[in-house]
Amino acid sequence: MLSPLSGPVAVIGQPLTTGNKVWFDQVNADGGIAGKYKVELVQEDTQYKPDVAVQQYNKIKGDVAAFTQLLGTPSTLAVLPLLRADKIVAAPASLDALWVREENLLPIGAPYQVQAINAIDHYLTEGGGSAQSKICTMIQDDVYGEAGQAGIDFAAERAGFTVATTQRFKAGTENYAGQIQALAGAGCQMVFLVATPSDAGKIWGTAAQGRFAPRWYGQSPSWVGALAKSPLAPYLQANVLIAAEGTEWGDTGVPGMQAMVDRLGKFAPQQQPDYYFAFGYNQGRAMTELLEKAVERGDLSREGLLAASRELGTVTFDGLSGDYQYGAAENRNPPRTTTIFKVDPAKPFGLATVKYNFTSEAAGAYEFVKADI
Repeated sequence: MLSPLSGPVAVIGQPLTTGNKVWFDQVNADGGIAGKYKVELVQEDTQYKPDVAVQQYNKIKGDVAAFTQLLGTPSTLAVLPLLRADKIVAAPASLDALWVREENLLPIGAPYQVQAINAIDHYLTEGGGSAQSKICTMIQDDVYGEAGQAGIDFAAERAGFTVATTQRFKAGTENYAGQIQALAGAGCQMVFLVATPSDAGKIWGTAAQGRFAPRWYGQSPSWVGALAKSPLAPYLQANVLIAAEGTEWGDTGVPGMQAMVDRLGKFAPQQQPDYYFAFGYNQGRAMTELLEKAVERGDLSREGLLAASRELGTVTFDGLSGDYQYGAAENRNPPRTTTIFKVDPAKPFGLATVKYNFTSEAAGAYEFVKADI
């Protein structure tokens, strides 16, 4: 696992890594992959820095069969050429659409572009917006931010609106007053935010101080449960929705929820409910399916895992994430579903479901292309 286990993005990396571990703890308790191969997880801290991710990859690549987690769009892009050269499979903890057509990657979930498209659909159909509304974006100034922007741009073309303004920022910026003033000056009624939680909290805090209160939709990694317990909670409740995967914690109407909660209590009782935990847990499920396919084929080499990925069919995540149609990279079809959440401090990780697992017509039409790297 290559994940930020320290630094500001550790609020994502740590629970997500625990999700990986809990899934494989249960696999091992049940006898291992195909009932006979136990899984050992090796963890390395990337600090959410692409150059460190490359260093850590090179440090351990000779001793691992695959990477069940590679967190972050910039880090995945940095490591991808090495994965290709070394014929290794990695599961990105990143939802960029670029990963769909990469045979060395085993993505899960609806891509960020789909989240953005579905967020626009929700705003236009159920959120009080229209094609005449001032729709804006505020994005992290890197490939992660551009993934969300690409979804908004696609939705704009389909729905017939123009993005009023796009404000960019560097990860870790301290002062967001300029961007917030620009959004307010443009009359933005809806803002789609692409950020990680430490930046998102400062951005929403600056907006609250400036009495700028549009309808915010946050891409999934912008949220962390601590925000719902912060002094910002009233502002967030009134103005923020999150576009993400799955459902609220404890929703046993979703088939996979009870098993996940039970396993958390068994193997990691110290871990609080967290939707990044659920993502890591789901990554473990996809990697297990791949490893079991490789065992079925009788080849656990690097080439064997790649060959197994080409034969992997649809993996279901029991409602915790959308079903993913794998197979040859050129034929993969990721889920097009998104859940819209509202902020609710009474819920375990501060989010309550507004609309579960829906697909807009525009999201269904989005096409995926191979990364030019």
